Amino acid sequence: MQTLPWLLSASPAVTDLPDVPAGERFQYLLQHGTMKVGVYAPRGHDPQGPHVRDEIYVIISGTGTFVKNGERRPFQPHDLLFVEAGAEHRFEDFSDDFATWVLFWGPTGGEAA
Repeated sequence: MQTLPWLLSASPAVTDLPDVPAGERFQYLLQHGTMKVGVYAPRGHDPQGPHVRDEIYVIISGTGTFVKNGERRPFQPHDLLFVEAGAEHRFEDFSDDFATWVLFWGPTGGEAA
């Protein structure tokens, strides 16, 4: 039986991200059933598009604007953002220290499918 990590800490998770000069910096740290947990810290711009599963972001550090289906909201550390499967979304105007936990789960098409 594989032992899963049961404690993930933000600081080493962000520090251990692959060094990509611009764009997407992402790494999965835990997978169990349909749940996947990772850390995301883009640099310069957020290149992501819609995903096939529901997701939650929990902001680790930084500030900026989150855009979901055309609606813009400011975010800061410890905020939680929910994105249903298939929704257009991205982070904009984020600070250089921006990093977030990312949690995906459920069936393709999301829980509402």
